[in-house]
Amino acid sequence: MTGKERREQLLDIGRTLFAERGLDGTSVEEIASAAGVSKPVVYEHFGGKEGLYAVVVDREFEKLLRLITESLNSATHYRGKLEKAALALLEYIEGNPDGFRILVRDSHGGTGTGSYASLLSEIAGEVEYILAQEFDRHDYDDKFAPLYAQSLVGMVAMTGQWWLDVRKPRREEVAAHIVNLAWNGISGLEPRPSLDPRQRRKEMERQEKRAEKAAAKAEKAEEKAAAKAEKAQRKVRGEADAEPQES
Repeated sequence: MTGKERREQLLDIGRTLFAERGLDGTSVEEIASAAGVSKPVVYEHFGGKEGLYAVVVDREFEKLLRLITESLNSATHYRGKLEKAALALLEYIEGNPDGFRILVRDSHGGTGTGSYASLLSEIAGEVEYILAQEFDRHDYDDKFAPLYAQSLVGMVAMTGQWWLDVRKPRREEVAAHIVNLAWNGISGLEPRPSLDPRQRRKEMERQEKRAEKAAAKAEKAEEKAAAKAEKAQRKVRGEADAEPQES
């Protein structure tokens, strides 16, 4: 095995052990034993478990940041940007559960890039820039863009941590529901959110038809109630006219 191959092997083993036990719960002996090498080999490549941990964290940090940034820049419509970013995070979690478990732990000071919190801060910066442009276009006060960016990123991030363990519903459904809440708000939630624009249009058409039927039914009920009230009034008038008049 070449030096480069050995280094990658140690990184893979370290990622698995750190995800399961954390930095403090993992020893150099365990890493070396799992790799079938002696402890000096680990020290030679990384200077110790802290050095190995730092490289693992930095790699996962850069991988996820790149995925989110690319997703935000790959769509032109703002709903599309949010959809792709949410889906990118969930795809990363699904494909790299060990890496994500390491990121969401509080990283130690010597890890270089930092922790999950610093990753989210960088992503929020990207989102803030996008929101500020949109706010300007709609004459909103862009000083609130950082607040909204932190809110959006926090919502997606916390949902991702929850989904890491439950893994249901499937990632596309999770992303659709996240976007449903972020895009429409509580008062305007879509009954059946989807990432597919065509499916959303069909659902909107179904909603409009249901709303038309409900409106027609309500109008018919009102007419029936009005007719009933009119009939009752005529009856009352008829009874009054039928009463004998005093002389």
